[in-house]
Amino acid sequence: MNKLLTRLAQMRLFQGNLDLHLVRASMVTIYFFFGYQKWFAYEAQGLVPFFTHGPLIFWMYPVFGMKVSAYLLGVSEWLFGALILAGFWNKKLGVLGALGSVVTFLCTVTIIPFMPDGWAPSAGGFPAMVGNVAFLMKDVVLLAYRFTCSSRISSELHPQEIWLQNGKQW
Repeated sequence: MNKLLTRLAQMRLFQGNLDLHLVRASMVTIYFFFGYQKWFAYEAQGLVPFFTHGPLIFWMYPVFGMKVSAYLLGVSEWLFGALILAGFWNKKLGVLGALGSVVTFLCTVTIIPFMPDGWAPSAGGFPAMVGNVAFLMKDVVLLAYRFTCSSRISSELHPQEIWLQNGKQW
């Protein structure tokens, strides 16, 4: 078993930033599909409990209405996905996409304690999650990993590269 693991570790595929590239590609895919859904009425209706119970996004429905709020969310998901995709070639843009993801996941994770009927009473309530809370729990992992990727990519850039580009502030 040790020989197999040693051999795998020596393969070019597993050296470098394969993990970062795989996560980046999966995040782009997730943002594409989730952003696409926001353009349809079924998704706008499905977002009502999230928008109405989110402490950071509750204001969007009264200000923009259901349809425009869903569109704004879809556009932001496509924007962050595009920035993460651009991160394959430009680390600064990738950092911006990762930071946008952190903000997105902070907004969704803060909904969890306020979501009604999120804990199964038949199983004793907390921690037996159901429905929308179970769906949102994935964002806890995505938040942690995007934060980790953001700091990892940022640490690879030199401080002057982040703030200066061609001798001017970026």
